[in-house]
Amino acid sequence: MATALQKRDGKVSFWGLAQLGISTVIFLLAATAAKQWGMAPSLAKLLLTLALYSAGNLIMLRLVREFGMSVSFSLSAVIQLVAVNVVAIAFFGERLNALQAIGMVLAIAAVALITLGPYMQRL
Repeated sequence: MATALQKRDGKVSFWGLAQLGISTVIFLLAATAAKQWGMAPSLAKLLLTLALYSAGNLIMLRLVREFGMSVSFSLSAVIQLVAVNVVAIAFFGERLNALQAIGMVLAIAAVALITLGPYMQRL
């Protein structure tokens, strides 16, 4: 039985990628809500942040069941790493120093190796 992200005939399923995309958008909204709460705390912002993180994690639980913990969380982590930094830089004016930028590149490379490693070893 094929799973949500599992390769079918060498292709990643659309539904698995869609779920990953949806969870990423939800986590970005949650991070934005958390930043807003940090700038001006209120109970409504806190509850919204908690609800968004909970929804994102429920989707991740499905992906973990379908595709495995290591790959699901690794893909999600690197996508969120990049997306959250883009939002932080573009919308909140935050900046990364050179060392932090190098760390981001290394994190992306590490997740790529974790995710693609098993497939590359088969070649």
